[in-house]
Amino acid sequence: MDEQRSTVMVPIGEAQLPADLTLPAQPVGVVLFAHGSGSSRHSPRNVSVARTLNDSGLATVLVDLLTPVEDEVDTRTAELRFDIGLLASRLAGIVDWLATGRPAGDVPIGLFGASTGAAAALVAAASRADRVAAVVSRGGRPDLAGDALAQVRTPTLLLVGGLDEEVIALNEQALAELGEVGELRVIPGATHLFEEPGTLEQVADQAAAWFTTHLSR
Repeated sequence: MDEQRSTVMVPIGEAQLPADLTLPAQPVGVVLFAHGSGSSRHSPRNVSVARTLNDSGLATVLVDLLTPVEDEVDTRTAELRFDIGLLASRLAGIVDWLATGRPAGDVPIGLFGASTGAAAALVAAASRADRVAAVVSRGGRPDLAGDALAQVRTPTLLLVGGLDEEVIALNEQALAELGEVGELRVIPGATHLFEEPGTLEQVADQAAAWFTTHLSR
């Protein structure tokens, strides 16, 4: 499949955030990734999922939500990785960049969030309901989205490992807040990071199906 890959700097306020953009020949949509706490746009799990989405005709944007200076602070203090408000505002800004600058073309936008990134994705989806058409959470903490959960109007798929019991419970609580726009699916035999053989592939396949369904015009 013909595709273009590039690293771009996304201007969000005074911050310049590096992002890896992959464009299939004729993308049906674009998916923006929000990585989990302590991770980066080079997260091997998110990169693997992104490849599956690319193979399904979806453009992907993997971005660092913190600047290099902020990342240095966070490495010492771990305070910014849990600042859901900051991360969500950055995501919302990148959604606006995708919608107005159209680096992937005039296509629908989806969000893929892992761990704490899922909370940020849901807060961003609530604030950009007119621009975000689908959300997928992998082993996410949607509970950290707080009051924004009840404001989400975007079809949202929650994927959780079957052995990740605490996170299953938190996702079940979030599902009650999401109401009819939410769906929870449990991947059998998977722990929080989906390191067991074949489990991350199931996440990628289900995410690809969800996005192609909800982002196709």
